[in-house]
Amino acid sequence: MKAVVMREHAMQVEQLADPQPGPGEVLVRTLACGICGSDLHMFHHCESALQGFKRGGIPLQFDPARGVVFGHEFCGEILDYGPGTEKKLKPGTRVCAVPLVLGPDRLENIGYSNSYPGGYGELMVVQEPMMVPVPAGLPSDIAALTEPMAVATHAVARAALQGNEIPLVVGCGPIGLAMILALKARGYGPVIASDFSAGRRALAEKMGADVVVDPARQSPYKSWLEAGAPADYDAAGPLAMLGLDDRARPCVVFECVGVPGLIQQIMADAPPRSRIVVVGVCMERDSFEPIVAIGKELNLSFAFAYSGEEYAQTLYDIADGKLDAAPMITSVVAPEGVAQAFSTLATPEHEAKIMISFEGQAGAS
Repeated sequence: MKAVVMREHAMQVEQLADPQPGPGEVLVRTLACGICGSDLHMFHHCESALQGFKRGGIPLQFDPARGVVFGHEFCGEILDYGPGTEKKLKPGTRVCAVPLVLGPDRLENIGYSNSYPGGYGELMVVQEPMMVPVPAGLPSDIAALTEPMAVATHAVARAALQGNEIPLVVGCGPIGLAMILALKARGYGPVIASDFSAGRRALAEKMGADVVVDPARQSPYKSWLEAGAPADYDAAGPLAMLGLDDRARPCVVFECVGVPGLIQQIMADAPPRSRIVVVGVCMERDSFEPIVAIGKELNLSFAFAYSGEEYAQTLYDIADGKLDAAPMITSVVAPEGVAQAFSTLATPEHEAKIMISFEGQAGAS
Protein backbone atom coordinates (compact mmCIF):
# COMPACT_ATOMS: atom_id res chain seq x y z
CA MET A 1 0.00 0.00 0.00
CA LYS A 2 0.95 3.65 -0.38
CA ALA A 3 1.51 5.46 2.90
CA VAL A 4 3.04 8.64 4.27
CA VAL A 5 5.71 7.51 6.74
CA MET A 6 7.48 9.51 9.42
CA ARG A 7 11.03 8.27 9.10
CA GLU A 8 14.33 9.96 9.97
CA HIS A 9 12.62 13.25 10.88
CA ALA A 10 10.90 13.49 7.49
CA MET A 11 7.46 12.75 6.07
CA GLN A 12 7.80 10.66 2.92
CA VAL A 13 5.55 8.59 0.66
CA GLU A 14 6.52 4.91 0.61
CA GLN A 15 5.15 1.58 -0.51
CA LEU A 16 4.54 -0.70 2.48
CA ALA A 17 3.20 -4.21 2.86
CA ASP A 18 -0.57 -4.33 3.19
CA PRO A 19 -1.67 -4.83 6.81
CA GLN A 20 -3.54 -8.05 7.57
CA PRO A 21 -6.48 -8.21 10.01
CA GLY A 22 -6.01 -10.56 12.93
CA PRO A 23 -8.66 -12.06 15.22
CA GLY A 24 -11.45 -9.59 15.93
CA GLU A 25 -10.01 -7.10 13.45
CA VAL A 26 -11.21 -5.48 10.22
CA LEU A 27 -9.31 -4.32 7.13
CA VAL A 28 -10.39 -0.83 6.13
CA ARG A 29 -9.55 1.29 3.08
CA THR A 30 -8.84 4.90 4.07
CA LEU A 31 -11.09 7.49 2.46
CA ALA A 32 -10.13 10.62 4.41
CA CYS A 33 -7.85 11.42 7.33
CA GLY A 34 -7.22 14.67 9.16
CA ILE A 35 -3.79 16.03 10.08
CA CYS A 36 -3.94 16.49 13.84
CA GLY A 37 -2.00 19.02 15.89
CA SER A 38 -0.76 16.09 17.94
CA ASP A 39 0.80 14.68 14.77
CA LEU A 40 2.68 17.95 14.29
CA HIS A 41 3.83 17.93 17.91
CA MET A 42 4.88 14.29 17.64
CA PHE A 43 6.78 14.98 14.42
CA HIS A 44 8.78 17.79 15.99
CA HIS A 45 9.14 16.41 19.55
CA CYS A 46 8.87 12.64 19.09
CA GLU A 47 11.68 11.54 21.41
CA SER A 48 10.73 13.82 24.31
CA ALA A 49 7.05 12.94 23.91
CA LEU A 50 7.71 9.20 24.03
CA GLN A 51 9.90 9.65 27.09
CA GLY A 52 7.13 11.61 28.78
CA PHE A 53 4.56 8.92 28.03
CA LYS A 54 6.92 6.30 29.44
CA ARG A 55 7.52 8.27 32.66
CA GLY A 56 3.78 8.67 33.09
CA GLY A 57 3.05 4.99 32.52
CA ILE A 58 0.96 5.90 29.46
CA PRO A 59 0.86 2.97 27.01
CA LEU A 60 1.75 4.91 23.87
CA GLN A 61 5.11 3.71 22.57
CA PHE A 62 6.67 3.01 19.19
CA ASP A 63 10.12 2.94 17.64
CA PRO A 64 10.46 5.98 15.35
CA ALA A 65 13.53 4.42 13.70
CA ARG A 66 11.25 1.73 12.23
CA GLY A 67 8.95 4.35 10.73
CA VAL A 68 5.40 5.12 11.75
CA VAL A 69 2.25 5.95 9.75
CA PHE A 70 0.33 8.69 11.55
CA GLY A 71 -3.41 9.26 11.30
CA HIS A 72 -6.07 8.78 13.98
CA GLU A 73 -8.78 11.09 12.56
CA PHE A 74 -10.15 8.92 9.77
CA CYS A 75 -13.09 7.62 7.81
CA GLY A 76 -12.72 4.42 5.84
CA GLU A 77 -14.50 1.66 3.98
CA ILE A 78 -14.68 -1.96 5.14
CA LEU A 79 -12.80 -4.31 2.82
CA ASP A 80 -12.47 -7.59 4.72
CA TYR A 81 -12.78 -9.23 8.12
CA GLY A 82 -10.26 -11.19 10.14
CA PRO A 83 -11.05 -14.45 11.97
CA GLY A 84 -13.39 -14.41 14.93
CA THR A 85 -15.39 -11.35 13.83
CA GLU A 86 -19.16 -10.93 13.88
CA LYS A 87 -19.31 -9.23 10.45
CA LYS A 88 -22.40 -7.19 11.32
CA LEU A 89 -21.49 -4.54 8.73
CA LYS A 90 -21.17 -5.41 5.05
CA PRO A 91 -17.97 -4.83 3.07
CA GLY A 92 -18.24 -1.43 1.44
CA THR A 93 -19.79 0.14 4.56
CA ARG A 94 -18.12 3.43 5.49
CA VAL A 95 -17.01 3.59 9.11
CA CYS A 96 -15.17 5.70 11.62
CA ALA A 97 -13.43 3.96 14.51
CA VAL A 98 -11.98 4.78 17.89
CA PRO A 99 -8.25 4.52 17.07
CA LEU A 100 -7.37 1.97 19.75
CA VAL A 101 -6.62 -1.74 19.72
CA LEU A 102 -7.29 -3.26 23.12
CA GLY A 103 -6.18 -6.62 24.43
CA PRO A 104 -5.82 -8.26 27.84
CA ASP A 105 -2.14 -7.36 27.96
CA ARG A 106 -1.70 -4.54 25.44
CA LEU A 107 -2.99 -1.25 24.14
CA GLU A 108 -2.05 -0.01 20.69
CA ASN A 109 -2.82 3.48 19.41
CA ILE A 110 -3.61 3.39 15.70
CA GLY A 111 -1.40 5.99 14.04
CA TYR A 112 1.13 5.96 16.88
CA SER A 113 2.20 2.35 16.52
CA ASN A 114 4.67 0.29 14.50
CA SER A 115 2.08 -2.50 14.25
CA TYR A 116 -1.07 -0.52 13.40
CA PRO A 117 -0.57 2.10 10.68
CA GLY A 118 -2.98 5.01 10.72
CA GLY A 119 -4.96 6.94 8.16
CA TYR A 120 -1.93 8.43 6.40
CA GLY A 121 -1.86 5.09 4.58
CA GLU A 122 -4.26 3.53 2.06
CA LEU A 123 -5.14 0.63 4.35
CA MET A 124 -5.69 0.26 8.10
CA VAL A 125 -6.63 -2.48 10.53
CA VAL A 126 -9.15 -1.55 13.25
CA GLN A 127 -10.90 -3.54 15.96
CA GLU A 128 -14.44 -4.53 15.11
CA PRO A 129 -16.08 -3.24 18.33
CA MET A 130 -14.46 0.17 17.83
CA MET A 131 -16.21 0.81 14.50
CA VAL A 132 -19.19 3.13 14.08
CA PRO A 133 -21.01 3.15 10.71
CA VAL A 134 -21.14 6.53 8.98
CA PRO A 135 -24.72 7.71 8.39
CA ALA A 136 -25.73 7.83 4.74
CA GLY A 137 -25.13 11.15 3.03
CA LEU A 138 -22.39 12.35 5.35
CA PRO A 139 -19.24 13.09 3.30
CA SER A 140 -16.19 11.09 4.30
CA ASP A 141 -14.04 14.13 5.07
CA ILE A 142 -16.70 15.53 7.41
CA ALA A 143 -17.09 12.14 9.10
CA ALA A 144 -13.33 12.12 9.70
CA LEU A 145 -13.81 15.16 11.95
CA THR A 146 -15.53 12.90 14.49
CA GLU A 147 -12.27 12.30 16.38
CA PRO A 148 -11.26 15.94 17.03
CA MET A 149 -14.87 16.88 17.73
CA ALA A 150 -15.09 14.03 20.25
CA VAL A 151 -12.02 15.46 22.02
CA ALA A 152 -13.90 18.76 22.41
CA THR A 153 -17.07 16.98 23.53
CA HIS A 154 -15.09 15.22 26.24
CA ALA A 155 -13.36 18.44 27.32
CA VAL A 156 -16.73 20.14 27.79
CA ALA A 157 -17.82 17.22 29.96
CA ARG A 158 -14.58 17.42 31.98
CA ALA A 159 -15.24 21.12 32.62
CA ALA A 160 -18.49 20.25 34.44
CA LEU A 161 -20.13 23.51 33.37
CA GLN A 162 -23.22 24.57 35.29
CA GLY A 163 -24.42 27.11 32.71
CA ASN A 164 -23.53 30.39 34.41
CA GLU A 165 -19.87 30.38 33.33
CA ILE A 166 -18.26 32.33 30.53
CA PRO A 167 -16.01 30.02 28.48
CA LEU A 168 -12.78 31.47 27.15
CA VAL A 169 -11.06 29.48 24.38
CA VAL A 170 -7.34 30.23 24.08
CA GLY A 171 -6.10 29.21 20.65
CA CYS A 172 -8.29 28.83 17.56
CA GLY A 173 -6.58 25.94 15.84
CA PRO A 174 -8.59 22.79 15.08
CA ILE A 175 -9.13 21.85 18.74
CA GLY A 176 -10.00 25.42 19.72
CA LEU A 177 -12.48 25.64 16.85
CA ALA A 178 -13.96 22.30 17.89
CA MET A 179 -14.25 23.59 21.47
CA ILE A 180 -16.16 26.66 20.27
CA LEU A 181 -18.57 24.50 18.29
CA ALA A 182 -19.07 22.01 21.14
CA LEU A 183 -19.73 24.77 23.67
CA LYS A 184 -22.20 26.62 21.44
CA ALA A 185 -24.03 23.40 20.53
CA ARG A 186 -24.73 22.89 24.24
CA GLY A 187 -25.93 26.44 24.79
CA TYR A 188 -22.96 27.74 26.80
CA GLY A 189 -21.82 31.30 26.36
CA PRO A 190 -21.06 33.90 25.49
CA VAL A 191 -17.97 32.12 24.18
CA ILE A 192 -14.84 34.26 23.98
CA ALA A 193 -12.11 33.10 21.57
CA SER A 194 -8.54 34.37 21.44
CA ASP A 195 -5.87 33.91 18.77
CA PHE A 196 -3.05 35.98 17.29
CA SER A 197 -3.92 34.85 13.75
CA ALA A 198 -6.47 36.95 11.88
CA GLY A 199 -7.33 33.97 9.70
CA ARG A 200 -8.07 31.75 12.65
CA ARG A 201 -10.05 34.48 14.37
CA ALA A 202 -12.23 34.60 11.24
CA LEU A 203 -12.72 30.84 11.50
CA ALA A 204 -13.65 31.22 15.17
CA GLU A 205 -16.42 33.59 14.15
CA LYS A 206 -17.67 31.04 11.59
CA MET A 207 -17.76 28.39 14.32
CA GLY A 208 -19.99 30.63 16.46
CA ALA A 209 -17.71 32.47 18.89
CA ASP A 210 -19.57 35.43 20.37
CA VAL A 211 -16.47 37.53 21.06
CA VAL A 212 -13.21 37.14 19.13
CA VAL A 213 -10.08 38.76 20.51
CA ASP A 214 -6.63 39.52 19.15
CA PRO A 215 -4.53 39.13 22.34
CA ALA A 216 -1.90 41.44 20.86
CA ARG A 217 -4.45 44.25 21.08
CA GLN A 218 -6.67 43.36 24.03
CA SER A 219 -6.57 40.87 26.86
CA PRO A 220 -9.23 38.19 26.48
CA TYR A 221 -9.79 38.53 30.23
CA LYS A 222 -10.90 42.12 29.68
CA SER A 223 -13.52 40.71 27.31
CA TRP A 224 -14.58 38.29 30.07
CA LEU A 225 -14.87 41.24 32.45
CA GLU A 226 -16.99 43.21 29.99
CA ALA A 227 -19.29 40.24 29.34
CA GLY A 228 -19.57 38.81 32.83
CA ALA A 229 -19.18 41.43 35.53
CA PRO A 230 -20.76 44.76 36.56
CA ALA A 231 -18.92 47.95 35.61
CA ASP A 232 -17.62 48.55 39.14
CA TYR A 233 -16.22 45.02 39.59
CA ASP A 234 -12.48 44.94 40.25
CA ALA A 235 -11.12 41.49 39.37
CA ALA A 236 -7.73 42.37 40.85
CA GLY A 237 -9.11 43.95 44.02
CA PRO A 238 -8.98 42.42 47.49
CA LEU A 239 -12.72 41.66 47.63
CA ALA A 240 -12.58 39.62 44.41
CA MET A 241 -9.33 37.98 45.47
CA LEU A 242 -10.85 36.84 48.78
CA GLY A 243 -14.14 35.78 47.20
CA LEU A 244 -16.13 38.48 48.98
CA ASP A 245 -17.37 40.01 45.73
CA ASP A 246 -19.04 37.20 43.76
CA ARG A 247 -20.98 39.31 41.26
CA ALA A 248 -18.89 38.16 38.27
CA ARG A 249 -19.79 35.11 36.26
CA PRO A 250 -17.18 32.33 36.63
CA CYS A 251 -14.44 32.17 34.01
CA VAL A 252 -13.57 28.80 32.50
CA VAL A 253 -10.47 28.83 30.29
CA PHE A 254 -9.87 26.13 27.70
CA GLU A 255 -6.17 26.01 26.77
CA CYS A 256 -6.12 24.71 23.21
CA VAL A 257 -2.58 25.45 22.06
CA GLY A 258 -0.20 23.10 23.87
CA VAL A 259 3.04 25.10 24.04
CA PRO A 260 5.37 25.52 27.02
CA GLY A 261 4.69 28.55 29.18
CA LEU A 262 1.04 28.98 28.31
CA ILE A 263 -0.37 27.40 31.47
CA GLN A 264 1.75 29.78 33.55
CA GLN A 265 0.58 32.74 31.47
CA ILE A 266 -3.08 31.77 31.89
CA MET A 267 -2.61 31.35 35.64
CA ALA A 268 -1.05 34.80 35.88
CA ASP A 269 -3.73 36.55 33.83
CA ALA A 270 -6.94 34.69 34.70
CA PRO A 271 -9.26 36.10 37.38
CA PRO A 272 -9.42 34.46 40.83
CA ARG A 273 -11.19 31.10 41.10
CA SER A 274 -11.07 30.51 37.35
CA ARG A 275 -11.20 26.94 36.10
CA ILE A 276 -8.52 26.03 33.56
CA VAL A 277 -9.04 22.98 31.34
CA VAL A 278 -5.93 22.01 29.37
CA VAL A 279 -6.88 20.46 26.04
CA GLY A 280 -3.83 21.39 23.96
CA VAL A 281 -1.24 18.61 23.94
CA CYS A 282 2.16 19.96 24.94
CA MET A 283 4.79 17.28 24.33
CA GLU A 284 7.65 19.17 25.93
CA ARG A 285 8.58 19.71 29.56
CA ASP A 286 6.75 22.68 31.06
CA SER A 287 6.58 24.45 34.42
CA PHE A 288 4.43 26.89 36.35
CA GLU A 289 4.43 28.62 39.72
CA PRO A 290 2.02 26.88 42.12
CA ILE A 291 1.91 29.95 44.38
CA VAL A 292 0.13 31.88 41.62
CA ALA A 293 -2.57 29.22 41.35
CA ILE A 294 -2.80 28.81 45.12
CA GLY A 295 -3.18 32.52 45.78
CA LYS A 296 -5.96 32.76 43.22
CA GLU A 297 -7.54 29.40 44.13
CA LEU A 298 -7.44 28.32 40.50
CA ASN A 299 -8.70 24.94 39.42
CA LEU A 300 -6.47 23.15 36.89
CA SER A 301 -7.61 20.03 35.04
CA PHE A 302 -6.61 18.16 31.91
CA ALA A 303 -8.73 16.55 29.20
CA PHE A 304 -7.53 13.78 26.89
CA ALA A 305 -9.40 11.74 24.28
CA TYR A 306 -12.99 10.57 24.93
CA SER A 307 -15.14 7.55 25.72
CA GLY A 308 -16.55 5.23 23.10
CA GLU A 309 -20.01 6.62 23.79
CA GLU A 310 -18.81 10.20 23.31
CA TYR A 311 -17.15 9.23 20.04
CA ALA A 312 -20.27 7.57 18.60
CA GLN A 313 -22.59 10.35 19.75
CA THR A 314 -20.30 12.95 18.20
CA LEU A 315 -20.52 11.23 14.81
CA TYR A 316 -24.32 11.18 15.05
CA ASP A 317 -24.40 14.85 16.10
CA ILE A 318 -22.28 15.78 13.08
CA ALA A 319 -24.59 13.82 10.78
CA ASP A 320 -27.70 15.40 12.33
CA GLY A 321 -26.32 18.91 11.87
CA LYS A 322 -26.05 19.61 15.59
CA LEU A 323 -22.30 20.05 15.08
CA ASP A 324 -21.53 21.83 11.81
CA ALA A 325 -17.83 21.03 11.71
CA ALA A 326 -17.36 21.54 7.96
CA PRO A 327 -15.80 25.05 8.24
CA MET A 328 -12.86 23.50 10.11
CA ILE A 329 -11.59 21.96 6.87
CA THR A 330 -9.51 24.57 5.06
CA SER A 331 -7.57 22.38 2.59
CA VAL A 332 -7.53 18.87 1.14
CA VAL A 333 -4.30 17.24 -0.04
CA ALA A 334 -3.23 13.97 -1.59
CA PRO A 335 -0.66 11.84 0.25
CA GLU A 336 2.10 13.48 -1.80
CA GLY A 337 1.09 16.85 -0.31
CA VAL A 338 1.42 15.86 3.36
CA ALA A 339 5.03 16.98 3.82
CA GLN A 340 4.20 20.44 2.50
CA ALA A 341 1.05 20.51 4.66
CA PHE A 342 3.19 19.92 7.75
CA SER A 343 5.36 22.88 6.77
CA THR A 344 2.31 25.05 6.14
CA LEU A 345 0.76 24.18 9.49
CA ALA A 346 3.92 25.32 11.30
CA THR A 347 2.80 28.92 10.64
CA PRO A 348 -0.89 28.54 9.84
CA GLU A 349 -2.37 31.94 9.07
CA HIS A 350 -5.22 30.64 6.92
CA GLU A 351 -5.20 26.91 7.66
CA ALA A 352 -6.96 24.93 10.38
CA LYS A 353 -7.75 21.33 9.48
CA ILE A 354 -5.97 19.94 6.44
CA MET A 355 -7.56 16.71 5.27
CA ILE A 356 -5.75 13.92 3.42
CA SER A 357 -7.95 12.36 0.77
CA PHE A 358 -7.48 8.85 -0.63
CA GLU A 359 -10.72 8.83 -2.61
CA GLY A 360 -9.90 8.63 -6.30
CA GLN A 361 -6.28 7.66 -5.62
CA ALA A 362 -4.86 5.16 -8.06
CA GLY A 363 -4.28 1.81 -6.43
CA ALA A 364 -6.40 2.67 -3.39
CA SER A 365 -9.11 0.14 -4.10
